[in-house]
Amino acid sequence: INELIQKRQLLEAFASIKYLEDETIAERDAEKYKDNPQEFVRKSKDVDLLYNSLTNAIQSIVVGTLEHPTVEDTMLTSLVTLIAREAAAHPNTGDVAGPGSDLLGTPRKWREEWREAINESARKRVQRVPMASKEEESSWLDLHLGFLQKQLREDLLKIKLSVKKCYPEEYQVCDMYVEAFHRAIASHLQDLSQRPLEFNELYTLLDWVANIYRSELFLGHPDLKPEIKTENLSLLLTPDDWDKLKNDYIASAKGKIKSYFGNILRLEVTEKWEKEVHPEVKENLYHSSVSFDIQTIIGEHMKISGAISRSLGTKMVELCLAELLEFIPRFGEEFVVWSTAQDSPIFAPYFVAYINSFHDLMSGLETVFEVNTEELQKILAALTRNFTDIFLNKLRTKAQPLLKKILTKDWILATERPDSLASVVSQFSEHLQHMKEPVGQELLRDVHKYVVREYIVQVIKPRRKMNEETRQHVSEKMNKEARILNNMLIDQGSDSDWLLPAIHHIANIIGEKKKDKIKEHIKELCQDYPDIR
Repeated sequence: INELIQKRQLLEAFASIKYLEDETIAERDAEKYKDNPQEFVRKSKDVDLLYNSLTNAIQSIVVGTLEHPTVEDTMLTSLVTLIAREAAAHPNTGDVAGPGSDLLGTPRKWREEWREAINESARKRVQRVPMASKEEESSWLDLHLGFLQKQLREDLLKIKLSVKKCYPEEYQVCDMYVEAFHRAIASHLQDLSQRPLEFNELYTLLDWVANIYRSELFLGHPDLKPEIKTENLSLLLTPDDWDKLKNDYIASAKGKIKSYFGNILRLEVTEKWEKEVHPEVKENLYHSSVSFDIQTIIGEHMKISGAISRSLGTKMVELCLAELLEFIPRFGEEFVVWSTAQDSPIFAPYFVAYINSFHDLMSGLETVFEVNTEELQKILAALTRNFTDIFLNKLRTKAQPLLKKILTKDWILATERPDSLASVVSQFSEHLQHMKEPVGQELLRDVHKYVVREYIVQVIKPRRKMNEETRQHVSEKMNKEARILNNMLIDQGSDSDWLLPAIHHIANIIGEKKKDKIKEHIKELCQDYPDIR
């Protein structure tokens, strides 16, 4: 009988075992073994061992079905016949063999063994899928899941085309194999999820479960339909495991986003500031890629996370915003340190470019990502004030030496060009026409007001008396400098027309020798500036 089993002549082997079993039962019932119970135990054990060998053969055939290149139709058909004959030979009466009793005549439950063999086959197929170590291959998980898809899709196609036809409809072979593979993959993924996975690996696993497993790339492949169904499959990961995976992903993303934002700053320092590369001009505005880069990072991570689940996309945006609230002040501090450490000609252009970029960033976050930017607005407002203070301080530092010369002996006698003050101021003011409104216009007004006010402050300081000729010279020089200064600022976009006459009025007063004319100039000054004291 063992030889028949080894040759896979299962039906013949079963018939022989059944004959031996029936014979032993008949002899037992005839009390043949009354005086020799050991002989009965031996024969009963022989029957049991032979049935177990047949059970092992059934398991081996089922497990081996997917291992071989071709399916042995005859073998599987015999297997089905064997299972049916055993079930008919041992009707399930509900009696369970007690401890110490013989197993003669009890159901062998080969249909259940067949089912378990399918589960074992699925487990082995999943476990044998190649998986490189992280040290060998950085994309080990991507590759592994790709191999898993390919191999198991081929297995399921083989089941659909070659295995299914060997079984009666009642066996629901395709459903059995799909459920077995589903359980095996679920167990395998749970093991994978317990490993210390990095950000990209966590995303790969989440994406595979959410978007690939049931898609046309795997179980939903057109070639597998309609036999391979996924509608009734349970969750691949338990809700707790799924939530843990998502939480690990968000926690891992924190360092990734911080690193991406840090790279933006590093590139600004090394490629722009240190190399003194002038910012681009787009639509007459100074342009920095900072806003675009930040929004691209947020957008890409929101998109890939949102493709896994809407809630994960929302969490990712919240994380990016939290990191942004930390990054913007750090960016500002670096710019302040750099700008105060040296007198770079690209400070003013980048000051303008960053203010423009912050405006774009705020607009994009509100419209594209629909996030609450209240906290960020406060940070950017403080940063804008800080940058503006540095801008104005740098302007004062450059302008003050020239302003202090006004009406000094050197200034009166100097033959230098009358546009020297305007030239210094323009080093700063000319860039404001490339700043978004209304910030650029407001700052240009402040610059215009500062220069005119400081000019007048120098003029009205107590000084030694000047003769008529000197006063006339001073008046002409003041008028000339005021015209150059005001025309330049107006050309650059200043709308502070109210400042234009101020220096001219005082210049006219200084240059006038007739008292009544002086009174008229003072009256005009008071009319234009009623709050004058």
